[in-house]
Amino acid sequence: ISNFGNGFMPIALSFGILALPGGSASDVSLVLGVQLAPTITFMIFGGVAGDRFKRNQLVGGSDVIGSLFVFLSAASFIFGFTSIALLCVTGFIFGVLNAFWWPAFSGMLPEILPKEQLQKGNATVGLLTNFGYVAGSLVAGILVASFGAGWAILIDGISFLIAGILVWGIKLPPINSGDSGKPPAMWRELREGWSEFISRKWVVVVVIAFSFVNLAYEATLGVLGPIATKEHGGGPKEWSWVIAAITLGMIVGGVLALRIHFSRPLLVGILPEIFVGVWIFMIGVPNQLVATLLVAFATGISLEIFYVAWSTSMQQHIPSESYSRVISYDALGSY
Repeated sequence: ISNFGNGFMPIALSFGILALPGGSASDVSLVLGVQLAPTITFMIFGGVAGDRFKRNQLVGGSDVIGSLFVFLSAASFIFGFTSIALLCVTGFIFGVLNAFWWPAFSGMLPEILPKEQLQKGNATVGLLTNFGYVAGSLVAGILVASFGAGWAILIDGISFLIAGILVWGIKLPPINSGDSGKPPAMWRELREGWSEFISRKWVVVVVIAFSFVNLAYEATLGVLGPIATKEHGGGPKEWSWVIAAITLGMIVGGVLALRIHFSRPLLVGILPEIFVGVWIFMIGVPNQLVATLLVAFATGISLEIFYVAWSTSMQQHIPSESYSRVISYDALGSY
């Protein structure tokens, strides 16, 4: 549900900022950067929280609180009081919430499923997530072009509110707080999480690699893609097709991950990531929309297979009691 709304945000926010008087690529970069910076900064503390408190309540609470700031951003576009400063403030707060959301969300599935079901579980989550995202992307392009960015952002906020309430109600096992019943000191927990992370060479190598992949992918998704589309004579609808093509590819990748068992998941997941680079290159080539869509589709397949393979590998080999902390170091390094 929340990813139906998430399908709106990259299109609505980027083109909404570009439509402001004097709106530029620098403004888009600033708003997105201010949102991502606190996510990175506070992620390791979110990992400690995810191993200490009920993960579904961290996820649900973050979604509900975050929806209020999304509503504020939507209202600013609808009623005409938008400013880059306001979007930076709301984005910063949302980034802090996301730092606690992601480690907790990533650790929920191992609490629900046995290890032998984790690949199918991750594939199912990814599949349904991408169905919502592609639907949101396609609707967003039409909505932003016809009515403006504010209404699309409003739908995103509503989706967060609904999802947060639903996730809050999920029943998970109680957190194991140790023999004394008292949670250990935060800094000791951070050190323990770092030890679990750094002791696995395969985790460290992939995280270093994806610091470069994400640098290029996120910049293209949030800034360079919308700018290139606009310069080539397109607009929100054309960019929504590109995002939808990636997401359709992710759906196909999810179906493949459901049907095929990965005996060497990391190898299967990492090799196809070359399509990310090809897709970014194609975005810069004018008048090649069909070719760009085809490459975007292949990119989506590779990204989803990596997501399933990586999540499954991590969940099978990282102890549940330290999983959120390890995944927070993963995200810290990757982004």
